[in-house]
Amino acid sequence: MRLLVLSDVHANLEAMEACLAAAPAHDRVVNLGDVVGYNASPNEVCELVRAMGGPVVRGNHDRACTGLTDLSEFNLVAALSAQWTQIALVRGHQNWLRSLPQGPVRLDELPELEFVHGSPRDEDEYLLNASTASANFREPDHADVMMFGHTHVQGGFVYQEGKTHYFAPGYDTMEGVAEFTLTLTPGERYLINPGSVGQPRDGDWRAAFALYEKNGKAPARVTFYRVPYNVKKAQDRIFAASLPERLALRLATGR
Repeated sequence: MRLLVLSDVHANLEAMEACLAAAPAHDRVVNLGDVVGYNASPNEVCELVRAMGGPVVRGNHDRACTGLTDLSEFNLVAALSAQWTQIALVRGHQNWLRSLPQGPVRLDELPELEFVHGSPRDEDEYLLNASTASANFREPDHADVMMFGHTHVQGGFVYQEGKTHYFAPGYDTMEGVAEFTLTLTPGERYLINPGSVGQPRDGDWRAAFALYEKNGKAPARVTFYRVPYNVKKAQDRIFAASLPERLALRLATGR
């Protein structure tokens, strides 16, 4: 089984198309949420995500951009983009986003995995340090491999011999297509973030995604990818929509 894992597309059509063009052959797709928000192509991205099929976990921006939650906890830039998206979304995509399930979500074919937006214990929690990751590893009844998004930081955490360790892909360059494969050790537990397709925040401007592979009794593997895309075109869409300038400028720096 080869599973394409996407997260935090955030209405960035150019980044999404680049990831799909670079993605290796796969059997299924899972999306970890925040399909919309921040960028300026919410309807086009919803169309692509829905056409691919597969589970989609709701994200906090998916809720906010469809009126399911208020914007009081968003910063000004995020709130302005959510308000714009509420108006821009066509009704069919609004209804679909509202219907997305809260994680954790599982697949019958891959019982060792579960999928969330923020964390297994809280869909809005940010998994940014070993302490928070450890608290989630201690939660009962969760899978050995938990895929999460929300932070826009590619990498994750491994629980081995009673301790939690952070890991991140090691790339030799910040240009071109790059990949990094991690073989999962049986008996250890993992929290894995494929990175953000549409708004990376780990200092690498390239769009991010991951591929999970499980073949018989062999150890599972996760390959992380970074893919360049037409940032200027995505920025031009943001400017044309009169969204905050900050949303366009950050795309070029991955921050």
